[in-house]
Amino acid sequence: MEAPGPVTRAAARKRAPTIPEEPERRPGQRRPRRRIEEQEEAVFREVVSFTPEPLPARYYDKDTTKPVSFYFSSLEELLAWTPDVEDSFNVALEPSECRQPPLSSQRPRTLLCHDMMGGYLDDKFIQGSAARSPYCFYHWQCIDIFVYFSHHTVTIPPVGWTNAAHRHGVCVLGTFITEWKDGAQLCEAFLAGDERSYRAVADQLVLIAQFFRFDGWLVNIENSLSPAAVGNVPHFLRYLSAQLHQRVPGGLVLWYDSVVSSGQLKWQDELNQHNRVFFDACDGFFTNYNWREEHLERMRGPAGGRRADVYVGVDVFARSRVVGGQFDTHKSLELIRKHGFSAALFAPGWVYECLEKKDFFQNQDKFWALLERYLPTHSICSLPFVTSFCLGMGTRRVRYGQEEAVGPWYHPSAQEIQPLFAEHRLEEDGRGWVRTSCCLADAWHGGSSLLIRGVIPPEVGPVAVRLFSLHVPVPPKIFLSLVYKLEGPSAVEVALELTTGDAGSCHVGGLWTLDAETSSRHSPRPLRVPPTKLARWVGRCGQQLHGGWVQRCYEVNLRGCLLGDLLVSFARPAGSREEASFVCRLGEIQKETVEAFTTTETERQDLQFHGSNARRA
Repeated sequence: MEAPGPVTRAAARKRAPTIPEEPERRPGQRRPRRRIEEQEEAVFREVVSFTPEPLPARYYDKDTTKPVSFYFSSLEELLAWTPDVEDSFNVALEPSECRQPPLSSQRPRTLLCHDMMGGYLDDKFIQGSAARSPYCFYHWQCIDIFVYFSHHTVTIPPVGWTNAAHRHGVCVLGTFITEWKDGAQLCEAFLAGDERSYRAVADQLVLIAQFFRFDGWLVNIENSLSPAAVGNVPHFLRYLSAQLHQRVPGGLVLWYDSVVSSGQLKWQDELNQHNRVFFDACDGFFTNYNWREEHLERMRGPAGGRRADVYVGVDVFARSRVVGGQFDTHKSLELIRKHGFSAALFAPGWVYECLEKKDFFQNQDKFWALLERYLPTHSICSLPFVTSFCLGMGTRRVRYGQEEAVGPWYHPSAQEIQPLFAEHRLEEDGRGWVRTSCCLADAWHGGSSLLIRGVIPPEVGPVAVRLFSLHVPVPPKIFLSLVYKLEGPSAVEVALELTTGDAGSCHVGGLWTLDAETSSRHSPRPLRVPPTKLARWVGRCGQQLHGGWVQRCYEVNLRGCLLGDLLVSFARPAGSREEASFVCRLGEIQKETVEAFTTTETERQDLQFHGSNARRA
């Protein structure tokens, strides 16, 4: 078959045949039959042919033709961009969830700067891919800000990352970077002139963040600047920050420690008099990585009351002269928190890039467990709440216990809310322990479940594992559901527990109080007959489901309460004094009000099995 010609919007038109003129007829004279037939046959025709204009190459993968997230490599591309219908594939669907404390609080924060092999790998495919061993991040409750980093001039975060981060209340930033000789020329082009030039660049960066629904920019100028250009940098940062704050609620602009006020490229590894002018013009400062404790001590003065806005850089690869990286990263975190600063973890994907892929999940859990004491978590503060613990990847797709498809898949937008991952020792001698981890071997809904394993010694009572930190004012009545399965012959009893805050005025009904001192930890009583509006629950509560899963349902009556932690407990049967080991998979947890139930389920099914951005096709 001959290849199609060049693509153009022009249409080729062919003229219809001309109809000969009919001779004049006298009144009452009939039209000749042959003339009538000729006129009937002479039908007007217009032939229009269209060849669609091709999409720019940045919108699709050249090998698969699938839509992808993209970046800009030049100032010209940035300034020429205007939102188009094709761009809607990259618009995040998930608004950032409510969280406590808010990002604006002065509690030290944790920033994750994701830099992996140039960026835009398996994560670039908007509607997912069949990647077999992709990188996956799931310790979201431990971080506050996610930066997608690459060495392209304008790095727009792939939409899958933005959806997953926002679902966990985490802010997402792109990167605006200039480097080397080309970077210096680019900076001269927009910074060395009058304000119209740098404002045009700032306006485009704001428009991009607003349109694609991420939260701001890390600005990284890693080349020397002329006196005229460096003099305009504070004005550029101040204008960019002001415009972003107006158009993107909660937006952030951060500056990376590189250029100093003289225009020299001279990393300082600290905030000081040579770079504070940039810090004062934006929302935060990201230091270089080769600092020592004396740098932290000196920074306390220049930072003033904004210590939480200073993000001390930690290179997880441990390149050059660093306090601690790799599995010693906690040494750096210990000093950073000692002095009250925020932390910026650069490239924690080291556990994926440099260690065995087959041990990725174990190594990632080990890395974050070593940092746990230095990473304050944030709480979810909205209902309804539902998760199947799906990582946004798997070796098959399962829908409510029934296998729908077999084969590897990876779709970050389909990742559901992830819990706290930890290992707890119940006795000093190590005989009793509980560990939570991801499990791709089985799933209730999606591609994975949460695996909880443990050993309860004879002298230890029920064990409760904290899964989620919540901060939710709740309506008078909520419904809870737990889907789980026990592996092997274990006889432990599994139940949900929750904590309530504001105990002085909080009235609790339908719960057993477990902590008599504070009256804040409770075990909900099982719900035997759900309301008819919870249609999917009716007939399933307390029943054996597909794949050996079991669903337990609960009703909780609260008044004036704040919902706190959500836990799952494991206990030996009444009267048992033997050591109990168990392997339990959690497939789903829901907290719902009757009014919210139907909408939540519909949206979730569409996301999980069709892809968050497939609806835009």
